[in-house]
Amino acid sequence: MSTRVLAPLPGTAIPLSEVPDPVFSAEMVGAGVAIEPPDTDADVTVVAPIAGTIVKLHPHAAVILSDTGTGVLLHVGIDTVGKTELFRVQAAEGDRVEIGQPLVTFSPNAVRRMGLSAVVPVVVMDTAPGSARDAATGTVETGAVLYTI
Repeated sequence: MSTRVLAPLPGTAIPLSEVPDPVFSAEMVGAGVAIEPPDTDADVTVVAPIAGTIVKLHPHAAVILSDTGTGVLLHVGIDTVGKTELFRVQAAEGDRVEIGQPLVTFSPNAVRRMGLSAVVPVVVMDTAPGSARDAATGTVETGAVLYTI
């Protein structure tokens, strides 16, 4: 059974190999695609890329588990752990979410001003490297199909 993972924010879809973190770039967590957010100081809202239950939610990351057991990890920025002032959480662990429901809001340029990458890896956990199919590239809007796994 395949799962369609939708873009949780607008930006530029890039392969995980271009993410400046070896855990994501080597697909150690799982296969997927990353999104480089737009160059903006405005708030960008990261939304649920699949329907399911939020099993983990930190200001910088979320894991959503679908009803079929597929776990999708979104990591907002690289090395953003502990930088809680950058994020506004809009959901809670245990919440049931539908596709497009807000999870976290942040300013990409606020992350960049700290010298950090604002890229958002969107990964299906525990999947083989290279298993993301029909991966989007280039400009994507929130809700567009990012890839299928």
